[in-house]
This record gives sequence, C-alpha cells and structure tokens, in this order.
Amino acid sequence: MRNPRVTTLLIGLGVVALLLLGRIFSIQILNPKYKRDASHNSMLYEVVYPTRGVIYDRNGKILVGNKVAYDIMVTPQEVTEFDTLEFAALLGVEPDFVREKMEEYNRDLRKIGYNSVVMLKQVPVETYYRFSEKIYKFPGFRGQARSVREYPINAGGNLLGYVSEVDADYIKKHEGEYKSGDYAGRTGIESAREKDLRGEKGYNIYIKNSRGKIEGRYKDGEMDKEAVPGKDIVTTIDAELQRYGQTLMRGKVGALVAIEPSTGEILAMISSPGIDVNVLSDIGKHWESISSNPYKPMFNRAVQASYPPGSCFKVVNGLIGLQEGVLRPENSYPCYKGYHYGNQVLGCHVHKSPLNMEESIMMSCNAYYCYVLKNILENKKYASLEEAFTAWHDYVESFGFGRKLGSDFPAELGGNIPTAKRYDKMYKGRWNALTVISLSIGQGEIGVTPLHLANFCATVANRGYYYIPHVIKDSEDISIDPKYHERQYTMVDTTQFKKVIRGMWRAVNSGAGSGGTASVAHVPGLNICGKTGTAQNPRGDDNSVFMCFAPMDHPKIAVAAYVENGGFGAAWAAPIASLMVEKYLNGEIAQGERKDLEARMRGGNLLYKVRKR
Repeated sequence: MRNPRVTTLLIGLGVVALLLLGRIFSIQILNPKYKRDASHNSMLYEVVYPTRGVIYDRNGKILVGNKVAYDIMVTPQEVTEFDTLEFAALLGVEPDFVREKMEEYNRDLRKIGYNSVVMLKQVPVETYYRFSEKIYKFPGFRGQARSVREYPINAGGNLLGYVSEVDADYIKKHEGEYKSGDYAGRTGIESAREKDLRGEKGYNIYIKNSRGKIEGRYKDGEMDKEAVPGKDIVTTIDAELQRYGQTLMRGKVGALVAIEPSTGEILAMISSPGIDVNVLSDIGKHWESISSNPYKPMFNRAVQASYPPGSCFKVVNGLIGLQEGVLRPENSYPCYKGYHYGNQVLGCHVHKSPLNMEESIMMSCNAYYCYVLKNILENKKYASLEEAFTAWHDYVESFGFGRKLGSDFPAELGGNIPTAKRYDKMYKGRWNALTVISLSIGQGEIGVTPLHLANFCATVANRGYYYIPHVIKDSEDISIDPKYHERQYTMVDTTQFKKVIRGMWRAVNSGAGSGGTASVAHVPGLNICGKTGTAQNPRGDDNSVFMCFAPMDHPKIAVAAYVENGGFGAAWAAPIASLMVEKYLNGEIAQGERKDLEARMRGGNLLYKVRKR
C-alpha cells in the first residue's frame, strides 16, 4: 500500500506541473503580446516613412513641398571588408568619419545585433544614385528613402517653421506617437498643424534566420503596411505679398502683419530679421550660427514681441471716450507743445491749437488724448477711480488687447493691459488719472504684439468687430475651428467708428501741408486710412509704428508695421505698410515717387541702431 505522504507529494507535483503547462500555453498560444515578441525575433520590421503634407498659399502656390532624400543604413553584422576611401568618396564624406562610425558600431555589436542603424541622414538623390551603382561592393549597406522639405517660394522661415528629428524630451512629451529617428514640425505652421501634416508610418516585414540574417520578405510582402501620406494644408497667406513684405523689412528689426478684415485671414506675417527658408531643410547644420545671432532670428516678433503701441492707441481711447459719452467729435482741446499738469508736461510736436477729434487723429496730438483719458477715468457715473479704470480695462480687452487672440499660430503672446489692482499695488492705493496719463498715448505699462495691432486695425475697418486672426483655411482635407468664422464684437457701438475713421483718412489723404502725420502713405485712388505711432524705446531711438486699412469702405486689407529704432511713424513704418497695401490692391507700385519710396525702404538698414541683446 502506497504511503499517503508520497501520494500527497505526487498530487502536489502534478498540480504544479499543470499550472506551469497552463502558464506556458497562455504565454505562447493565448497572449498576443508574447506572440508578437516571438515573431519579432524571426522578423524585421523596416519603417516606411510617409510623405509629409504639402503647404499651399491662398492662391494654390506651393509654399512647402517635398523632395526625396536617402538615409544610408548599415547592418554591422553583415558588413565585410570594404574600400573605405571609395565608400567615402561616393557619399562625399571624410574617410575618418566612416572609420569612426564603423569602430563605434563594432564596439556596440552585441547591442545592435542584426538590426540596422542610420549612418548618414538625408543624402541627396544624386549622391545616393552614384552610391547605388556601386552598392554591390558594400554588403550590409542600403538606402532608405525619406522625404525632406523644399521651399519653391521664400515665404519666411518664421512663418512656415522647420521640421527636425525628435529628441528624448519631445518623445516623452508625445508618448506613444514618436520614436527615435522620427521627424516632427517644431515651429511655425509645421508645428501648429503637425498632426495633419505628418501622415502615418508604414512598414515592410522581412524574415530573419536563426542567426538574425535577413532571408527575404515575409509572405511576399502580403503583411506589409503602406505609409499614409500627410494631409495637405491651404494657408491664408498670399505668397507674393509675404515675399514682398520680407524685402521691405530687410535690414530692420520688427514685424509686419497684414489681415483681410472680412475674414480674419492673415495675408502676410513677417518677423525681421528672420530665418531664411534655405536653412530650414537642414536646420541642425545652421543652428549654431542662428542661435548665436545677436538679433535673434528665431524670435517671431509678429506674435511674441510685446511693444508699446504708441499713438496708434489714441484711436482706442477715442472710441472708449465716445462710447462713454465723455467725448464728442466736435470737442476741442488746446495743446501748448504738450499736456501740462502740475510741474510736469507730456510733450507734443508743434501743430495748430485747439483741435477737434478728427484733427487730433490726423495730427496725432498727445495733449488731446490726455484730456480724453482723464475724462474717462474721472467719469462721475463710476463710484471710484478703480471702478472707472476697470471699465476702461474691459473696453480695451474687448478689442483683443491684453490677452491671446486665440489664433491658430503657435507661441502667441497675450501682451499686457494694466489693471487697477496693479496700480493699487504699485502706488499703495495713492494714484489718480494723472498718475497713469501716459496710457492715453499708448505708453506706460501697455504691451501689444504686431498681431494685436493689425487685428485692432481690422476691427476699426469692420466698424466694431473682428474675426480671430488665423493662417489656415478650410480645404478638402482640413476643417478649421468654427470660432474663426464668428464675429467678435467690441464693447463700442458700430456707430462710433465712422467718427474716428474720418480722422484716419485725413491723416493720410489731406496733403503734406495739412499737418496730417501720414501723408507719406497716400496712394491716389486707394483711400487708405491710417494712424502713425512713435513709441518710446528704452533701448535707443523711438520705434516707428503705423497701422492702416484700405479702402475706407469695404476694406480688403489691414496692415500693422513696427520698426524698432525707426523714429517717427512716418519715417519707416508708414511707407512700408502703405507699400504693402498698394502691392496687394494694385498688384504693382506706381512709377515715380512711390517707386523711389520703395527703393528707399528696401535699401534702408537700421540694424546698426538696434542694441544687440
């Protein structure tokens, strides 16, 4: 008779064996993860990269396309002795580069196994074809096709953005979406529409033998997956206007933004100095010179620079004064070379006095708007200065200032409009309208981007509303957010805008002897309405500012120009902005004085004036 203890032991061993067999069955037969891992040991997945989507301008011109390049791949385990000098000559590299790479691979041979690694990235087609004719001499090497960006039109690197290989931080931030060796849009439109443009990777599957050597295609390619090309993008940009604006801003520090008021579509966005498109396809090669450039060409001043708006902001205060009932168009105020308060004076240039509202805009009188802001902040309908200032702040914010506009362009800055709480803290509760009087002329604690300024000009052109500025249009493959088709109304009634527009028209069209500050921007027949600005600059000469739209009725374009250290608004910003309007509406610049003005703007170099920072 069998010992009960032995029987118990045998039963226990049987249970353990069954459990182990069950676990093995689960791992090898039922669990798809382990099935996949096992198959990967006998198969090689070669990534097929998709063609990135094409970027078009509003008229169908290609801004960013694709061309084929090749990565030179190497499987170190398959490499035999080869002629290093011939190999290097075919690929246009130094022999030492090849030797160092092969030594590195041999050191890491156990880790690499029979996998392929990239030896050279983005080899031009001509070079690869030369190499491919002799590739039989170099076992273990092959080419992998990739598409790289090309730029038929120089439409601005800051606008378009660049594509580069993802790093560890990017992979971590976009977990599961990218792997080492992948490329992604890092700035500009390339970054903003990355998910649409990138496409979907595919793969080819190869069979490996027990030693890891490739023997052929798995199931004759039946299980391969084709790459899905990225979606094409249609932008709102007018390529010719963008390129023209870049020529005008060459040699200057600042920005230039043009918007179609009836849609909010951005027609041009120039940051200067900027990135030339010729360096975008291989940004890494030029990174050191770009990053060390004292004028910071990667910094997109159109959406990231916070500037004082200067006298352009007088239009904002004028509209608020009209809406609040503390200003009427016929109101006249004196100017004795500025606004005098206590023992201080906020200076102004020489012009006639007193002036009504139209004349104050036309001649850009500082004193006039000191009176206007003082009346807004001392309005008796408010119980306190803080309440009146908060109301003023809300009006200003309704024009889009002091916050991000919500455009579809990345890295947009919100700017700054001060609050009553800020002044309470700054002045310990002891402040009044005169303390902040510089706000009347767009100075002090106000900061706006050129995009803000262009959007405000479009708002005036529309008589009280704007569409959120955007750079992407609806197209066959892409639908933009419905918010870009919605009107954004200000807190000022539509009826008030015509009262300031007349002053803006007179500033440009009254003739040089009238005192209009923007007569340099006059173009016969275009009815340009504009406002100059001369913004104080702690880093040198004043900044030159100008905003305008045209025609006065049914406007088609609004432009804001900002030129650092450019001096008066009429010196650089007004000519540049008016040339943009003329180019867009007429298609060309008129011969004579306008051509001379164009030549002067193109040839002007103010970089020496800008303090490098």
